[in-house]
Amino acid sequence: MLQLLFMIIVAFLILAMVCGVLMLWKIPVPGQIKEELSGNPSITVIIPARNEEGRLQPLLESLQKQSLKPKEIIVVDDESTDRTVQIANEFGGRVIQTHEGDLSWKGKSATCWIGSKAAAGDWLLFLDADTRLEHENSLKTLALNYQSQGASGILSVQPYHKVNKLYENFSAIFNIIVITGMNVFTVWSTRLESAGAFGPCILTARKDYMDAGGHFVVGEAIMDDFELAKAFKKIGIPVRCISGRGVLNFQMYPEGMNSLIEGWTKNFGTASRSTHPLVMSLISTWISGSFLPIALLILGFYIGSVSWIAIACICYVGFMIQVYLMARRTGNFRFYVFIIYPILFFFFIGIFSWSLVRTKLFRTVTWKGRKINV
Repeated sequence: MLQLLFMIIVAFLILAMVCGVLMLWKIPVPGQIKEELSGNPSITVIIPARNEEGRLQPLLESLQKQSLKPKEIIVVDDESTDRTVQIANEFGGRVIQTHEGDLSWKGKSATCWIGSKAAAGDWLLFLDADTRLEHENSLKTLALNYQSQGASGILSVQPYHKVNKLYENFSAIFNIIVITGMNVFTVWSTRLESAGAFGPCILTARKDYMDAGGHFVVGEAIMDDFELAKAFKKIGIPVRCISGRGVLNFQMYPEGMNSLIEGWTKNFGTASRSTHPLVMSLISTWISGSFLPIALLILGFYIGSVSWIAIACICYVGFMIQVYLMARRTGNFRFYVFIIYPILFFFFIGIFSWSLVRTKLFRTVTWKGRKINV
């Protein structure tokens, strides 16, 4: 009986690993296009900022180094109490305060809308303050890729996660699920509609943005990027999602573990609603399989079988390597952390469960000292 149970667990584990391959089948990155930009479109960079003194300067410096110069850089300050405004002024940003927008709501979507109304560029590039353009041709590469899709709709880019501190490795599983949950990186590719857009980097034509209603129609939605994509798709304007590896990166939640927990709690419970059921089944099977090597080890030690223990160890190492390779496609996560990969999954499940409680039961989340109704 125990031998049959052992074989069933091994079979399910293999199934889980296959699901892992299928759910992160291909991650497109910005192509290196040799053409030149046609029409000389002007680009306005819009950066929503709330207490970003520790993040903003590197982004502004990377923008100043670009071979393709943006027409303007607008930093929309959302009631910051630190040196955000001073840094923006020192490094080439044009600062706009949120109270100048006269809106009835606050938050990221409000800052983005206020920035878009003040923009003079043909194209709008919304960048989170923690993003960085990796090299001097990054902006040109993004612009050429947007041009290649007809300079229409949204080009949405998920930055490559640059890990600098040990605790940041706890974001590994979240990064995998963020990419997978968009639907279009699975084996079904663009045959499934994208779940939304990646919020850290959105490039769009000003006309398309205004025709879709922009962030004004998003309002106070906690997942503003998903709602913005929905507004575009509603009027038949395309949304394309790619990875920013080699072009755009970010360091998520550098302030510490509390910030990391708060950030992922804010997003995950709500975002999961947009993932296609087929993709969700792959994700669920893969996550369930992550704990099976431990079950095999327990059975092996219980029976006292050296061969069972050896098989369990092989399964553990195999799953560990798969998780590491998947994570490395989204960020430069450290290999040694994945030796204890089940802890990363326990952490993910705990935060995801808490996010569901906050968003479904309490209907509120907290972000940067501000309580947000969901």
